Amino acid sequence: MLDEVGLAHKSASRPSQMSGGEQQRVAVARALANGPQLLLADEPTGNLDWKTGEFILQLLLELHRRRGLSSILVTHNDKVARYCGKVFVMEQGTLKRIS
Repeated sequence: MLDEVGLAHKSASRPSQMSGGEQQRVAVARALANGPQLLLADEPTGNLDWKTGEFILQLLLELHRRRGLSSILVTHNDKVARYCGKVFVMEQGTLKRIS
């Protein structure tokens, strides 16, 4: 999985030796290690620069295509929401589909 998220070269590194983006990619690899059908992600790009965040989103899209993975993402970022097939907004405790 580290190879899949572009971090095979960091397999011997400790978390303190990795950037925030690398740590986030390791978290994605860890979440996908057992081959789940559903990935739940709360702000998966929240602490990342846009380039790294976009890499994570592209990776998730690729996993959707190759593995049939489904994801539920929670985000406050409209750019991230644009990557999703369906978008819902929570308004006063009610989910409303907007796309």
